[in-house]
Amino acid sequence: MISETLLLIGRQRHNARDVLAVHADRLAQRDVVDDVVVATYESEPVRELRNRIEGIEGDRVYVLPTCAAHTHETIAEVPAALSYLSGDVRYCEPLGGSPVVSEIIEEKATALAPASPDVSLILVGFGSSSKPYHRQMAEYHATRLQEHTDYADVLTCYLLQNPAVECVRYNVPTERAVAVPLFVTQSTATETRIPEELELARGGIEYADPLGTHQRLTDAIEAECCKQRALAPADGSRPVSFEGTLAASRRPVATDGEGRP
Repeated sequence: MISETLLLIGRQRHNARDVLAVHADRLAQRDVVDDVVVATYESEPVRELRNRIEGIEGDRVYVLPTCAAHTHETIAEVPAALSYLSGDVRYCEPLGGSPVVSEIIEEKATALAPASPDVSLILVGFGSSSKPYHRQMAEYHATRLQEHTDYADVLTCYLLQNPAVECVRYNVPTERAVAVPLFVTQSTATETRIPEELELARGGIEYADPLGTHQRLTDAIEAECCKQRALAPADGSRPVSFEGTLAASRRPVATDGEGRP
């Protein structure tokens, strides 16, 4: 019988390890896989994760980057670190693409400012100057929430691309708004930078917490594992997916002293 392990990987920021531990404990209680492991890194995924993940056991290891959307790290450095895992590695999609995230956003927003024609909803993403992943994720949820809630408008803004966070206040069509940061864990960005750029001290905008330990986010992790299990072909070959290609092709660079023989 195939043994399965789920590896939750995240960048160490503020409460990141505590958030991942909550999800890991829930998943362990659900018997989704045989083992659930948490690993975090500060800035160098290959160097910092290597010793942590080399000893992970399991015929099949599901690796889930616990972020809202792909970053440079999750499409380059984290997949390279996965070469130190033994067994069949199944690299999963980040959490932000799950439809249940729309539900989490709505719940967090309505707890502060119930949906009505007098209130707007602001989704704050990280963004990227060169990659589309954060914009695609934010716009996906904005479209769903615009169609299925009574908010006057649902706007998206970003820290690293336009429309910028510091400008969104002037594009809100209502006097009241609520902003939800599209981040899994707390960070300097969610606790300091976004509040400052939204000018929360001026009033008119309520501000929610990141997605965090929400129960439905645990459900999203479980659903992604089940999806990857269903996609796993019987002959052991890799499914054709963006993440599968990354895990199969990325390797540490030898000139950095981290290359594999």
